[in-house]
Amino acid sequence: MINKKIQEVMSTKTKLKSALNTLKKALNEEFLVGAFEKIEESINSLPEETGAPSPKLPTPILNANEIALYSDGACRGNPGPGSWAFIAQNPQGELVHTASGVSKLTTNNKMELQGVIEGLHFVSEQPENFKKIFFYTDSKYVVDGITSWVKGWKRRGWKKADKKAPENLEQWQELDRLNEQFNVEFIWVKGHAGHPQNELCDQLANEALDAQGF
Repeated sequence: MINKKIQEVMSTKTKLKSALNTLKKALNEEFLVGAFEKIEESINSLPEETGAPSPKLPTPILNANEIALYSDGACRGNPGPGSWAFIAQNPQGELVHTASGVSKLTTNNKMELQGVIEGLHFVSEQPENFKKIFFYTDSKYVVDGITSWVKGWKRRGWKKADKKAPENLEQWQELDRLNEQFNVEFIWVKGHAGHPQNELCDQLANEALDAQGF
């Protein structure tokens, strides 16, 4: 079932009404009342949305026992307050789950990692035995790390070539543990480039920060 929050954030009419109310409060001038009433009348004349369609799945098309996950991280200051978000999408193109979280002091890389970790935790708690997971992220740090760097770190006892421990070691170890439980294909997508699911993750992560006053 599509999350109610997604329906709200995807509603053009709701966004317009919210923007108008904010503007009315900011410009509380008597001579503008008539103009505001006409704008509001136009907005109210728009048809109600019954629920915006889910973003279309990119290729490959999923089979019944597969799932697509998308995640993103955000940080206001690096380090600074940060957030993660992920969404899950089934083969029918429906958004079946969304989640986000906030950390008061963190880094962008930590939040990118945490978004992926939380997404795989979600899958691990589902009754379905998914044959394959397609995981999309705009973090090359995450994709390169889990598909390449981790192998070398593990051979050296979780050490880099310089014999130092990798940054964010505990998160990498947790991600590696989860990755070994499933057949995951990690796919990099360019951020802020119009990819609908990535844009939604970015929006949810930033809304989580806004809600905490950061």
